[in-house]
Amino acid sequence: MAVEDACGKGLSFTAMGIEETSSVRNGRGPSDQWADSVVVRPRTTERHITVHKRLVLGFAVSILTLIAVTAVAVLLGLRFDECHEEGAAARPSNTSTSRANQSREPHVNHRDEDAQPWRHLRLPASLRPRHYDLRLSVYMDNFTFSGEVTIEVECVNATRFVVLHADRLEVERAAVYSDSKKPGVLRVSRHFRYPPTQVYVIALHRELKPLRTYKVNITFVAQIENELLGFFRSSYVLNGERRYLAVTQFSPTHARKAFPCFDEPIYKAAFKISLKHESTYLSLSNMPVEMSVMDEDGWVTNHFSRTPRMSTYYLAWAVCNFTYKEASTDGGVVVRLYARPNAIQRGSADYALQITKRLLQFYEDYFKVKYSLPKLDLLAVPKHPYAAMENWGLSVFVEQKILLDPEVSSFSYLMELTMVVVHEICHQWFGDLVTPVWWEDVWLKEGFAHFFEYVGTDFLFPKWNMEKQRFLTDVLHEVMLLDGLASSHPISQQVYQATDIERVFDWIAYKKGAALIRMLANVMGQPVFQRGLNDYLMTHMYGNAARDDLWNKFSEALKRVGKDINIKEVMDCWTLKMGYPVVTITKNESLDNTVSISQEHFVYDIDAKIRNPELFNVSFQWQIPLTFAMGNSSHISSESVIWVSNRTELHKISLMDEGMWLLGNINQTGYFRVNYDLENWRLLINQLMKNPTIISVGNRAGLIDDVFNLARAGYLPQNIPLEMICYLPQEREFLPWHAASRALYQLDKLLDRTEEYSLFSDYVLRQVASMYHRLGWPVSSSNGSIMQAAYQTEELQREVIMLACSFGNKHCHRQAVTLISDWISSNKNRIPPNVRDIVYCTGVSLMDEDVWEFIWMKFHSTSAVSEKKVLLEALTCSDDTYLLNRLLNLSLTSDLVPDQDVIDVIIHVGRNPHGRHLAWRYFREKWDILNSRYGEALFMNSKLINGVTEFLNTESELNELKDFIRNSGGGAGPAFARAVEIVEANVRWHRLYEQSFYQWLRKSPNS
Repeated sequence: MAVEDACGKGLSFTAMGIEETSSVRNGRGPSDQWADSVVVRPRTTERHITVHKRLVLGFAVSILTLIAVTAVAVLLGLRFDECHEEGAAARPSNTSTSRANQSREPHVNHRDEDAQPWRHLRLPASLRPRHYDLRLSVYMDNFTFSGEVTIEVECVNATRFVVLHADRLEVERAAVYSDSKKPGVLRVSRHFRYPPTQVYVIALHRELKPLRTYKVNITFVAQIENELLGFFRSSYVLNGERRYLAVTQFSPTHARKAFPCFDEPIYKAAFKISLKHESTYLSLSNMPVEMSVMDEDGWVTNHFSRTPRMSTYYLAWAVCNFTYKEASTDGGVVVRLYARPNAIQRGSADYALQITKRLLQFYEDYFKVKYSLPKLDLLAVPKHPYAAMENWGLSVFVEQKILLDPEVSSFSYLMELTMVVVHEICHQWFGDLVTPVWWEDVWLKEGFAHFFEYVGTDFLFPKWNMEKQRFLTDVLHEVMLLDGLASSHPISQQVYQATDIERVFDWIAYKKGAALIRMLANVMGQPVFQRGLNDYLMTHMYGNAARDDLWNKFSEALKRVGKDINIKEVMDCWTLKMGYPVVTITKNESLDNTVSISQEHFVYDIDAKIRNPELFNVSFQWQIPLTFAMGNSSHISSESVIWVSNRTELHKISLMDEGMWLLGNINQTGYFRVNYDLENWRLLINQLMKNPTIISVGNRAGLIDDVFNLARAGYLPQNIPLEMICYLPQEREFLPWHAASRALYQLDKLLDRTEEYSLFSDYVLRQVASMYHRLGWPVSSSNGSIMQAAYQTEELQREVIMLACSFGNKHCHRQAVTLISDWISSNKNRIPPNVRDIVYCTGVSLMDEDVWEFIWMKFHSTSAVSEKKVLLEALTCSDDTYLLNRLLNLSLTSDLVPDQDVIDVIIHVGRNPHGRHLAWRYFREKWDILNSRYGEALFMNSKLINGVTEFLNTESELNELKDFIRNSGGGAGPAFARAVEIVEANVRWHRLYEQSFYQWLRKSPNS
């Protein structure tokens, strides 16, 4: 199809689609069509009709008026077309399609929004897709593809417009067919793309009728992009030969880059896919291959089975020359893992394949809902914007998150890989089977998948105790740092424009969602919680659901066991408000056995409440399930629960003897912080010093996290957290050490450029010294397997070694240098996998440029993806700014570093005190390139912005940040707002607390 310029011609219709003609102009037929309908009979002399002169005159005037009006309308229509084309040209185009191949917008009244439905964020609700027949031909030699899609749609409301999404596609033909009693092509007056909302519009001459079905047929061509979204390409090297593959990434709004579609979660439909490509490749999609047809020219067409009803962003396909390993569940589901041939041959796929098989059975048993598809493929690709994507039946993983080489992988790598797989398999139910109605409730799928990372991993490895322990430090403590900012947002947030869709995918949705689900599961009890989930999934399977649908099912499940709790009323205050409360428990001196319990919105910047009183008004109240217990040096009581719903409440408790302490939020099941009067803090600190095991492991970690963050926000004096961690030499469990190290690294970022920094680092080393010498260093086991490792022992040892090396323990440094030197001299790596990242980084930092070059060489030569990641991060640890600059430039301007790792390189250089200013400067200089490359990828920009700014803590650096944001031309607004708040908090901490912090360290008996 070719369309002329702004003065262009109209359109005629063939059975196949739309072609050029001059029969229609600006959506109207020209006057000769009207003239053909006027029959002028010949006059006879015998009989003729006498026409009154006035009638003739009036008739002539009417004709002239009609001609004049038509001419004006045509001129206005042409002018509108020109303006529209000029406006579209002025905007940056998101398509490679030439202007000559685009039809123009019809002339309609701009004041009538309903007459221009393509201008809205949401698609008009007039049409609902029921089935897609999508046929694609993929050309890997020049990275293009062509396609034809036929969409069966049901008309809900009468409309003259077919509006659907299409982005970066060159539409060649478009046609609409009636599927009713009188089948046939419908007459199209105009078709055009509208880039601001990424839609393609087909304007018809006549309205589509409600309750009837129609077929929309569109043919198109497009590029297989060299980026990370839509249908994109990647590559790898095998036996010195570079090989290419192409794969899709459609979430959240990128299916429209691969085919015209109704690209919103609510528009679920069935899909029938066929892929044609050279026979040297294989192709995959959501469903199994139903039929494969070989052509004489060496091409093959794979026809895939019809999918169940699903959202467009879960559709997927890939064209590659991978090999696979296969397993089957007891229920007959075929599980395959596809990867590079050498990775399959090496056995790197074995672990993920086996746990996937077990996880499918686990989720079927837990949810009491069968997995819906006959197969599940896991695809390991070299390049991907995220850790993984849960496409139904074809989950795509970046290689580092699914391929495991036990001989060289650390325990941390094994755990992270396990949790990514657990997360994605959970999505086959929460997301694929039941999908949120709209993006404002994306936490309904991501929160559940993140919560079940820990539940599912506990099923695989019960001794890891992930949900009761590691969840606290890695989810709860992590997200409370973010949600304590004044720039935070509710977990359910309105989506008003396209950029808001990408904004809702953040750690608030994932981690806060998981924390609230965990809190609710503990309130309801496990059996009732599972019953509610089963009802929710059974009711909404193959459909969509909103948060109220979930709350209703939970309330119904509670009613069945005699509990009348309105879950919606309880949870709305947690999901529709940003932040979380700090609950303060104070012993009431005037009333015996009475405590005062108050709640307020916890925020690090207390001044924000003064600057913005409307944001932090009294409406910030939560219904809080506060569990608490009392104890002394020898025992702790059983827990009790109080529902706190007022700003301040008085509660009677059991008899409290002298010296008894109170402990709130038992095992940190609640999403809030707990503060106490100073006397209770003293009693808790004394308990930890004398016998920490009286308090549970989870609560010891929770106390450490709460006390450091309460002090950071000004709720407590700075010495209280420092006094608390003086008990660490007695701590034998990993989790409290992990909570303490996270808090200490936060302080390290603030203090490492201060004059008295050695006071702080020496203090940390004194807490670490005895445990470091007691645990020693790991020794590589003879079988080299991490599968038999004792989780608590291995992780505690690693945590202590990392603290010792990071803060300058001389023995730790010597040990790292010795291990690196042995590797270089023998060319045999005997460094235990669990501490390789610590040893590599320490060695690169302390040793000369030759070591850096050695690590660089190993980075390029190794084929183990876990080792490659560790080696790349080690290169960022150098003290040599020349080497750091070289690494930064190579990462962005060459293909030596995978695209998804470029951001990690910049962030890790920023974490290096010697590279902090380099990374900050490099980020500003390359922002336009970075933003264009990663701006559309969820998480990436916010991750980068946070990573390079979180270390800034002076007034001048704060001003540099604000100046840069002002001059950067917009984009990533929420991430920059958060960055400014964090840097302002860093500056404020130095102003308010640095002096008293160091004052205590100077006077501390421990010093």
